[in-house]
Amino acid sequence: YMSIKYKELMATAIAIASRCDGCIAAHVAAALKAGASKQELVETIDVAILMGGGPAVIYGTQALAAVDELAS
Repeated sequence: YMSIKYKELMATAIAIASRCDGCIAAHVAAALKAGASKQELVETIDVAILMGGGPAVIYGTQALAAVDELAS
């Protein structure tokens, strides 16, 4: 059984790699609500960038901005 937190972290990575702005915001918020730490989200963003290549960098920075805004 996988917790909601880890499902939301995976969904965040997929949202970044697939370049979906609305999905990124929704899944970052849901991951935080499910108990994900800022560090876990940063690691998720790192993996998404590794898998998504150059274009994912732009979306990864948007995800990090969302983490910073919502985790404060």
